[in-house]
Amino acid sequence: MRFVILCLLFFPILLQAQHKISVEVNNVKTGEGNVCVALYNKEKGFLKFDTVFKSGKEKANLGITKLEFLEVPFGTYAIAVFHDENSNDKLDTNFIGIPKESLGFSYGKLKTFSAPSFDECSFVVDQDTLVEVSIK
Repeated sequence: MRFVILCLLFFPILLQAQHKISVEVNNVKTGEGNVCVALYNKEKGFLKFDTVFKSGKEKANLGITKLEFLEVPFGTYAIAVFHDENSNDKLDTNFIGIPKESLGFSYGKLKTFSAPSFDECSFVVDQDTLVEVSIK
């Protein structure tokens, strides 16, 4: 009987298990500035700063820069990354809005005139997960 009560008490906690997402950003061209990573958990507002689920940045390392998101619950996510070479905490664009700094996405490919969709970039987190993102 005690076992059943304990299971009922802790079952909701088990359903909300927390995981780690390790992000490896490849093709970092210089060690200047920071690599900024945004983690989204829903399609609506994908790539909007005010709808980011979690974000982080690490000092850029030539080649590969690594970053981790801790305590991520089970769910579907997508990642957007950019190399903020001048450390101004924003993605610099030209006068028509084309990015001047390198960027990349989890699984989705940058299109000629637009970013990929949430669905194209999405992945499921149900355990600790490694995501490799190549920036261009």
